[in-house]
Amino acid sequence: MSYYASFGHKDFILCLGYRGDLIRQYFLDYNPYVTLDFVMTDGGDTLKPAKSDIHDWRISFVDTGMHSNLGERLVAVRKYVANDDYFLANYSDQLSDLPLDHYVEKAKRKGSVASFVSAKPQQSFHNVETDNEGYVTHLRLAEETDYWVNGGYFLLRKDIFEYIEAGEELVELPFTRLAEKKLLWTHRYSGFWRAMDTFKDKITFDRMDSAGNRPWATHSHNNGKARSE
Repeated sequence: MSYYASFGHKDFILCLGYRGDLIRQYFLDYNPYVTLDFVMTDGGDTLKPAKSDIHDWRISFVDTGMHSNLGERLVAVRKYVANDDYFLANYSDQLSDLPLDHYVEKAKRKGSVASFVSAKPQQSFHNVETDNEGYVTHLRLAEETDYWVNGGYFLLRKDIFEYIEAGEELVELPFTRLAEKKLLWTHRYSGFWRAMDTFKDKITFDRMDSAGNRPWATHSHNNGKARSE
């Protein structure tokens, strides 16, 4: 959310499901003086954070179902984006240093109903190619091939709801319909992108953060290495 706020997007809709209560409680208990640098004066009577935090954010907490898929969650919050021509959506389980403003501007020029960022997979999976009998012909790390995955950063036009039928997952049938009409576009991004799907991934992020290696923290600095294709 800090990443999005750094690009001026501060109106958030949280599509809550499993353990949504913990997310609600996190913000109800949120104390910026625990997480931010601050200055104390007047013997502790006056506290001033070194920088602004979430004071100008608007956050809607919406229960969208325990087992809902992305398409169902979007439909559940449709009324919250009814007045917007475009809105951003995110799986929220990956981090990137994507220049969001550049992506949004480029995606809007394409005129697509939906667009998403595609990225190179970072996990150590091998891409396997075989002949008709199953003998391996090529074995390479996925990141070394021309193999791209859905990076989970979406820009959607409000027309998207016309392509989602009851119970459908966004990136399956709705995106297939859009692709057939050339209304689906992807932005290939070769900068930093990594998903946190496992506890091992979390440990990796924690270690990077402890070492001061935080390329995803565009709200605090820009390492200048971001690039797009």
